[in-house]
Amino acid sequence: MRLPQRGTAFDPRAEPRDRGQAIEVLRTAVELGVNHVDTAAFYFSATRSANELINSALAPYPDDLVIVTKIGPGRTPQGEWLPLATPRQLRGQVEENLRQLGREHLDVVNLRISGLDDVTAHFEELARLQQAGLVRHLGLSNVKPHHLDQAQRVAEVVCVQNSYGLGHHPEQDDFLGVCGERGIAFVPFFALAGANQEAGTSAEDDVVTEIARAHDASPAQVRLAWTLARGPHVLVIPGTGDPAHLRQNVEAGELVLTADELTRLDAAHLSDG
Repeated sequence: MRLPQRGTAFDPRAEPRDRGQAIEVLRTAVELGVNHVDTAAFYFSATRSANELINSALAPYPDDLVIVTKIGPGRTPQGEWLPLATPRQLRGQVEENLRQLGREHLDVVNLRISGLDDVTAHFEELARLQQAGLVRHLGLSNVKPHHLDQAQRVAEVVCVQNSYGLGHHPEQDDFLGVCGERGIAFVPFFALAGANQEAGTSAEDDVVTEIARAHDASPAQVRLAWTLARGPHVLVIPGTGDPAHLRQNVEAGELVLTADELTRLDAAHLSDG
C-alpha cells in the first residue's frame, strides 16, 4: 500500500512515491530474504500501481516468492471506492491482478470483506477460480470468526489477514488462537498501529520505549517482535516504501524478547489505560 504513494490513506491527491525508491525497496526486500509480498490491484496512486511496480522490480519472479493479493474492494481510475464486488465480479478482479503482475496464476488470493455477513457465495466463486487454475490458495481479510467457519465449509483457507498489533484490537487475541489451532496463518496488518495509527496508552508507549532501549532497537521493532512472538503461525506485513525502514522491519524478525518483557508487553496490550 505504501509503494505507490506516501502515507496509508487511499487519497487520490496523495503524493506519489518516487518510482526508483519503490523499485529499490522491492528488490532489496528479496535480497534480504523476504519471500512474501502483500499487494492488491486497488493499491494505486495517480501515477503509480503497486502491482505494476512489483512486476517491474521482481519479474521474472523467484521460485520461492509468494505474492498475496486481495479482491473484493475496487476503485475507479480516479480513486473513488466502488461497492464490494459481487461473486460474479470476482473473476474480473482476479484476471486484473494476473495482468498487472504478469502471472499465469496467483499464489494466494484473500477475499477482503466489508459489511458482508455471509461469505459463502463469494468463496464458492473463488473456489471455482482455484479449480480453474487461476489461484493456488485462498484466504480471508478483515473478517470475524464466523466468516472463517463459512469459508472453511467451502474450501481450504490458508490465511486470515486482520488488523492487529500491540495495543491494537486486543479482541483479536482469541481469533489469532483459533487460527493457530486450525493450522491457518494469521497475518496482521497495521501491526504498528499502536505507535502511529490508533495510538496506544502512554503506559504502553513507555513500556515499549524502555524495552527498545534495552535492546538498542526502535519501538517499531519491539512492536513487530512482540507480534511475531504471538505464535509460529503469525506473519506480519509492515508496509513501507523507505529502504531504511525496510531493513529495520526485517531486522525485527531477529529480535528475541525475554519472557519478562513479553509479560510486560502482554499487560500493556490488554491495558485500558
